[in-house]
Amino acid sequence: MSARKVSWLALFVALSVAGGMIKVPAPISSIALDSFPALIGAVLLGPAAGALIGALGHLASALLGGFPMGPLHGIVAFEMAAVMWMFGTMYRAGWKRSALPVFVFLNGVILPAAFIPFMGQAFYISTVPALTIAAAFNGIAAYMLLPRLVSIFKKRAGRFYA
Repeated sequence: MSARKVSWLALFVALSVAGGMIKVPAPISSIALDSFPALIGAVLLGPAAGALIGALGHLASALLGGFPMGPLHGIVAFEMAAVMWMFGTMYRAGWKRSALPVFVFLNGVILPAAFIPFMGQAFYISTVPALTIAAAFNGIAAYMLLPRLVSIFKKRAGRFYA
């Protein structure tokens, strides 16, 4: 990996950490606007880079929130990586209109279901609205900026965007 791509990756991770400081009122303090840079990174730098940004962004957001779910945040980081990879893959493959609703649905409704055995159904029911709202904010912000950023990025650093 070139130094230039590592620099872009570090920038998006830093932006994700900054977004992790903007919390969404929720029963759990790690729900934040940390996915927005990861979604952009998944498209501009590639799905694998977006997955890394998403996982690190979530871990930073959880750290800033005091790791309310303890080691279970490792599972969330893995889930975030998978969702970012899927978003980046769909968007780059031309499924731009489907990528956003799939991201919001997976992130807001499907992924928290993995925690029902650990935290109970009440936790799931109370968390889904805040997660869905946060996913929608993150996704819509990225979706609105991506067309402009893709054209700029292709001109400036075109060899990363394939």
